[in-house]
Amino acid sequence: MGHAVTVKGQVTIPKAMREHMGVVKGQEIEFVAQPNGQELMFAVKPAVPQENPFLKWIGTGVSGMRTEEILNETRGEGWNP
Repeated sequence: MGHAVTVKGQVTIPKAMREHMGVVKGQEIEFVAQPNGQELMFAVKPAVPQENPFLKWIGTGVSGMRTEEILNETRGEGWNP
């Protein structure tokens, strides 16, 4: 069964094929031309998001202190640049 190409060059991928490939809305599809004239279609797998290493530190800052006060406390009293 064939599928018509729209004026914009788009083709609807049948639902059964999308489900088989695990394609979701907004996901990229890659086409690879073969020497025999066939095309292979692959679902580009979304990258696994990396957890932000700084998330564990959210909310742990000292509140109510100015930056200068925090730096002086961190460096020790009497610190001079």
